Amino acid sequence: MPRFKLTIEYAGTRYSGWQIQKNARTVQGEIDRAVREIAAGRKVELYGSGRTDAGVHALAQVAHLDVATNLPPESLRRRLNDELPPDINVLAVEIANHRFHARHGAIARSYLYQISTRRTAFGKALVWWVREPLDVGEMRAAAALLSGMKDYRSFSDEDPEEKSTRVLVDEIRIERAADLVLVRVTGSHFIWKMVRRIVGVLAAVGTGDLALDDVRGFLKEQSGTPARLTAPASGLFLERVYYEGDTRAGDLVPVLRVASHR
Repeated sequence: MPRFKLTIEYAGTRYSGWQIQKNARTVQGEIDRAVREIAAGRKVELYGSGRTDAGVHALAQVAHLDVATNLPPESLRRRLNDELPPDINVLAVEIANHRFHARHGAIARSYLYQISTRRTAFGKALVWWVREPLDVGEMRAAAALLSGMKDYRSFSDEDPEEKSTRVLVDEIRIERAADLVLVRVTGSHFIWKMVRRIVGVLAAVGTGDLALDDVRGFLKEQSGTPARLTAPASGLFLERVYYEGDTRAGDLVPVLRVASHR
């Protein structure tokens, strides 16, 4: 049975995350349904590179698909998109080595978060509007403290699937783009809610509600403060999943451009 590598973009607003759940609409569930329509009763196995939570989006989620089909990759991509709702789009389908595993083969992931510094009529589902002015310099100083191999237990809820709260964060990059503040977090992997809590803490530093010493404290002792500051799912995008040989993402590019209005 051939194995395919799928690259998928989706708006997560209407879904209870990536992973199939009973009595909930999920992105994986929609793709699984579409594949089964095409496969006509043949065995189907679909694995994603990792979970995204309810309301979180993806620019390039990766999955591998095992299905017996004679369709060439491009025809399979088109057939899948014909079956999928418009807020899920398969960008690419490639024939993969049978040893390729979307999750276990990934060596890093990057997430992009969009903070809007003004109210926007068009992008509510794709940004977090922070009303107070943000000091990007202070946010970058906090980001430097949160980079590296650290214990992020203050930044995650307990998850039985995770054996450790230690994570290697390669980089946290912050840039302004008109009335957006863009945050990219790149790391080996991420535990539940970690990225949204990192962003919430960075924003609180940017508004002056937290000091850099507070951030240092969250890494030394468990604190409930990052949980109370969890950024909303609306602004978060799974940007890239990296495998051996992949080049890292370059400049930060907004998903939604919010023009400056002065």
